[in-house]
Amino acid sequence: MTKAAALQQYNDTEGHFSLVRNFRLADLVTIMNGVCGSFSVFSSARYLLTNDEDYLWSALLFPLAGLMFDFMDGKVARWRRESSMLGQELDSLADLISFGVSPALLAFVVGLRTYLDTVVLTAFICCGLARLARFNATVALVPKDTSGKTKYFEGLPIPSSLVLVGVLSYWASQGWIEGKAGIPLGTITLWGKQGGSGELHLVSAVFGLWAAAMVSKTMKVPKI
Repeated sequence: MTKAAALQQYNDTEGHFSLVRNFRLADLVTIMNGVCGSFSVFSSARYLLTNDEDYLWSALLFPLAGLMFDFMDGKVARWRRESSMLGQELDSLADLISFGVSPALLAFVVGLRTYLDTVVLTAFICCGLARLARFNATVALVPKDTSGKTKYFEGLPIPSSLVLVGVLSYWASQGWIEGKAGIPLGTITLWGKQGGSGELHLVSAVFGLWAAAMVSKTMKVPKI
């Protein structure tokens, strides 16, 4: 189906719920990825409000559930032999929630809460956003194998942020979080006094490097 024809199918369908009627099964699986990411965000917020660690562990586990749906949507699309431009956009938006916003908020929740920490975490989200936009814009130009799948990713794919979520989970299990033993390696003060706007947790650099790797043009990550 050409791009023009793909767009026309939405233009030709009228009614308040025409968008829902145009969903494929794979699109619904993709939306479940976004649901998991959203639940992670709200669980993080509930942990901040209540300090109940059950909410923290829920917030840490939901992105993993989102990854399962992220893997499944492509398989469902190939099984049903149907795909859509809407599905491609849904996939990127759901990934941004589950693997961009959710991990960044989890990092804030466990203790990366200084002003500079939040600057780094914001850059992490925005680099994930830019990486997803680049993928959608250039996926047709990336070399493909005989089955039509792209051979590699340009830059780290955003679901790789689950590695960081795994690290945060380990810290939580060891009590290395805000309100307990604190974040490993502590902080440095780049300007001003300790506890001021110039304070930064050293481990925030990992999120900064991860953000740079996501938008890298030269890093080629083989697609499994």
